[in-house]
Amino acid sequence: MQAEAIAFERFDNLNDDDCEQRIVQAKAALGRRAVILAHHYQRPDVYKHADLTGDSLQLSRLASGTDADYLVFCGVHFMAEVADILSKPEQITILPDLSAGCSMADMASLLKVQRAWHELSEVLDPDEVVTPVTYINSAADLKAFCGEHGGIVCTSSNAMKILQWSFSRREKVLFFPDQHLGRWSGHKLDIPLEQMAVWDFDEPMGGLSPEQIRNAKILLWKGHCSVHQMFQPQHILRFRNQHPEGKVISHPECSFEVCKNSDYVGSTDYIIRTIREAEPGTRWLVGTELNLVNRIAEEFKAQGKIVQFMASTICMCSTMARIDPQHLAWALENLVAGKVVNQIKVPAADAVLAKRALERMLEVSR
Repeated sequence: MQAEAIAFERFDNLNDDDCEQRIVQAKAALGRRAVILAHHYQRPDVYKHADLTGDSLQLSRLASGTDADYLVFCGVHFMAEVADILSKPEQITILPDLSAGCSMADMASLLKVQRAWHELSEVLDPDEVVTPVTYINSAADLKAFCGEHGGIVCTSSNAMKILQWSFSRREKVLFFPDQHLGRWSGHKLDIPLEQMAVWDFDEPMGGLSPEQIRNAKILLWKGHCSVHQMFQPQHILRFRNQHPEGKVISHPECSFEVCKNSDYVGSTDYIIRTIREAEPGTRWLVGTELNLVNRIAEEFKAQGKIVQFMASTICMCSTMARIDPQHLAWALENLVAGKVVNQIKVPAADAVLAKRALERMLEVSR
């Protein structure tokens, strides 16, 4: 009889120092058979064990390029799904804690998007007029929906380019699940705010009149990131009053008002690069997740750069933080023992369609 997987209960109360030692040992035992991928927002005691790090677009590409048997994804559920979709059929993707999700991704479900598509058909022909664009922070079945309906995936790095591609094909876009990224990207393409209508998925017809739907260039799903929602224009005003020479840089998941009042707006990778390339001794206010801001502050401290977090309260991605050293050690030791736990496997039909939408994105982003 085949032995059962090692139970997590044996790791639950393990202290962090013991976990670190066991993670190092398990990685050494697995060698090149396993690769650990970590998003920039990951907590430091897990991030340091990563073989590959990056933002969503980088990790999408990295996941498809590795030859490891096991892809251990230290991120959230939708990221592990992307890794499974883009990786080789024989590769196995693992999410150390299945509860590591994304509140933004949960704001758009397949049922709600299908209902929106049906309701739009009462006003126009969506398959002729509307390109569905899903932010990569979404479930695999929504990426599959986009693949089926001539749509595409975007990230915070390439959203403007993806919108340009979309408008070259059809006159409107349904953008989900993050309204803020869609609005800022549309604004950068000189689309007036009045032509970007918010689709409230809890209201019939998205809470819009037929005329509003016809006049809209982008229909913005009423979703948001709970982390980036915390940042406010008054945080920037206070910083500028105290440090007139300082620079403000924000992620496009922040509100339109925060982005408009920032000096720079871009993805996590863009934020890192911009501060890295800045002159020594500069001061920065950063509107994105706390773990990343702390990591940047430490990395560039030797250059005399002062990097501070935008919000006055703690603001980290709590669901991503569920990937802790205990869960990582547990997942790796099970692999050493020949057991796979928490495998992420996207259903074949969804994977085919989602891969179509993802490959469109990668092609457009080159």
